[in-house]
Amino acid sequence: MRVPPDQDLVVFGATGDLARRKLLPALYELSRQGLLPRRGDVVGTATRELDDDGFRAFAHDAVEEFARTGLDEPSFATFAKRLRYVPAISDPGPKLAKVLKLPHRIVYLAVPPSSFAPILQELKDAGLSRGASLIIEKPFGHDLDSARKLNQALHRIVPEERIYRIDHYLGKETVQNLLVFRFGNTLVERIWNRDVVSHVQLTVAEDIGVENRGHLYEETGALKDIMQNHLFQLLALTCMSPPSSFDPEALRDEKVKVLQSIRPVAPTDVVRGQYTRGSVNGKLMPGYRELDGVSPDSNTETYIALRLAVDSWEWAGVPFYLRCGKALVTRRTEIMLFCRDVPLHLFEGTGIEALQPNRVTIRIQPDEGISFSFVAKEPGPVVREQGVRMDFSYGKSFKTEPAEAYERLLHDALLGDHTLFIRQDETECAWAALQPVLDSMPPIRLYPAGSEGPAEAQNLIESGAWHSLAHHVQD
Repeated sequence: MRVPPDQDLVVFGATGDLARRKLLPALYELSRQGLLPRRGDVVGTATRELDDDGFRAFAHDAVEEFARTGLDEPSFATFAKRLRYVPAISDPGPKLAKVLKLPHRIVYLAVPPSSFAPILQELKDAGLSRGASLIIEKPFGHDLDSARKLNQALHRIVPEERIYRIDHYLGKETVQNLLVFRFGNTLVERIWNRDVVSHVQLTVAEDIGVENRGHLYEETGALKDIMQNHLFQLLALTCMSPPSSFDPEALRDEKVKVLQSIRPVAPTDVVRGQYTRGSVNGKLMPGYRELDGVSPDSNTETYIALRLAVDSWEWAGVPFYLRCGKALVTRRTEIMLFCRDVPLHLFEGTGIEALQPNRVTIRIQPDEGISFSFVAKEPGPVVREQGVRMDFSYGKSFKTEPAEAYERLLHDALLGDHTLFIRQDETECAWAALQPVLDSMPPIRLYPAGSEGPAEAQNLIESGAWHSLAHHVQD
């Protein structure tokens, strides 16, 4: 792995939850591996009144609690030498200009999108936007119009080639392995199309609720928080054609083609849900409307499921079912491709008719891996079939845990590699596909915490049913 060129890294929102849980631990891990620039500081800025030592103490606690490999004091001491802090009480631009000594810098906006414009203007006024690159977190707007305006505002300060829109799902090893699995194996790519696949299910299920983020979640909801970005990115990687090369722009061009091919989603093909009081993993969870900061008659969805079509040569006629939700029975992110049934059952009366067709499952989290389900004969003199599974697990095969997504993504951004980041047209195409739903939101359907979501979601699937989340719990 390459060492990035010399540059500073500025983190706005450096004392926030994202920085504490993800960014500072990831930067520490990169420092341990010698993968930060040889010269360059990590400069935090936020509204909290701290000095350099106070920020180092904050980072020490964050690393101790959340670092993937745990806290190693000598390694942290080396990392801490890079840490600086500038309070963002008023006009931090000139103060940052005095701290930043290198001609190149990358600025991470770990703040709400409403803060982007004033921060960027401060950087421009202080002369810090020259030679700067920019990392921004989702959501990239809240509809098509706002996404376009956000992109225009960003381009007034920084050109597109220096913008890194981060979606941490793209940094997960299993998501990256999806491309190798598809395009590195002759057998797999031959069956990865409408000729073999009957339908596809993509799931992002969480067993936690909104917790203490009610006032923030009221402004987003599951569609904007997960569906438009995480799930649509997984969909694009699942459906994309082979790129001409692994050049970042060639790969992102193919993703854009998929997103452009999504038929605008009709509100009648969408089910929105919201969790009520229930039990998750034996623990009582209050309903969403009971949380602080949430309206007692809130219309914000904590669950959304939809059916869509990808009008491309490879996938025409294959329905795609996407769902995500909070306070569900289990935590699970997966892509499942269900194959068409065999044209003729030669073993009638053996029970094979009741078995599910072949399917391929890509497990994003937890237990990252890939499995293939098929039918085999049970041992014995009688022909009796049983569903079995071939399984690949990262942990078992490589005897190691994958690196955290933010480690990979931060390292790539420091290198200037856009491969795993989202381009402007990707964000706008995704919003365009969902704009009809935003214009006419379906009603909220209630579901108890600890369930699989609202029962109405089953009506979306024309034949069969959603793959049961409870099945994983029982396994």
